[in-house]
Amino acid sequence: MAFTRDSFVVVSDEQVSTSLGDETVILGMRDGVYYGLDAVGARVWALVASPQRVSELVEAIRREFDVAPERCERDLLALLEELSERELVREVAAEGHADPS
Repeated sequence: MAFTRDSFVVVSDEQVSTSLGDETVILGMRDGVYYGLDAVGARVWALVASPQRVSELVEAIRREFDVAPERCERDLLALLEELSERELVREVAAEGHADPS
């Protein structure tokens, strides 16, 4: 799945997760594998607990972690792609009610 700045992303129902300090651990229900997110990834995970537009995620992370906009967007899109490949996040319609496909 190729996310864009206009994509809306939310956590998948195919996972369970918990916070451990400033990190997050996720169990992918489809593959039975545990995944770990560092502090920045954990913040992204917390933000996508409800549907969020990628451009808004970029702005939130950029402000909170003082990172250049281009790098923030590039790294965030890469993280979302990786999480999507593992079926841990999914794209939703603008209002977060249905899959766009």
